[in-house]
Amino acid sequence: MTEKPALLIIDMVEDYFKDENHYPITPLARKIIPVINLLIKEFRKKNFPVIFSTDAFAEDDFLFTGKMHPHAIKGSKGAQVVADLDMAPEDLWLPKPRFSAFFDIGLEKILRDQQITLCAVAGIATNFCVLATAMDAICHNFKAVIVDDCSTAFSETMHAQCLDLYRKNPLYPLFRVMNSEDFVSEI
Repeated sequence: MTEKPALLIIDMVEDYFKDENHYPITPLARKIIPVINLLIKEFRKKNFPVIFSTDAFAEDDFLFTGKMHPHAIKGSKGAQVVADLDMAPEDLWLPKPRFSAFFDIGLEKILRDQQITLCAVAGIATNFCVLATAMDAICHNFKAVIVDDCSTAFSETMHAQCLDLYRKNPLYPLFRVMNSEDFVSEI
């Protein structure tokens, strides 16, 4: 691979892992933590950046005027990266106010300054923030890979259906869906 990748881990915050919140994504998100940690280890071995970008909403956020309940409030414990992920001091943590990690947090400049050419996107939820981040990576002229076994949605069916839409797409090879093992073999 001639690309220089960055790993973008999306929305793996404490609020999504609290059993009392009864989010259907919680048990599925727990399953991907060990695989994400393995991917983090591979990125660190090769000195590629690991970036956590997580929801950090205002208490009175516009998004909460719909069906979405308040969660991941900026500055709260619930908006912190889940403790089970292998986050190190050298990793970047960029709280974000909207779905895409490219929205209003300076990610593009950070990636350009490090000469990143490809964004490997992992985390939750596949059909919202993971997809929005991958699409925005393309819109900012970075290649993108959604790492399918390092991301999930509110159901396994929803996750699979979303990714199946993009496994064969006209943006290939600029935008791909791959499992972590295949991705690691390329980097």
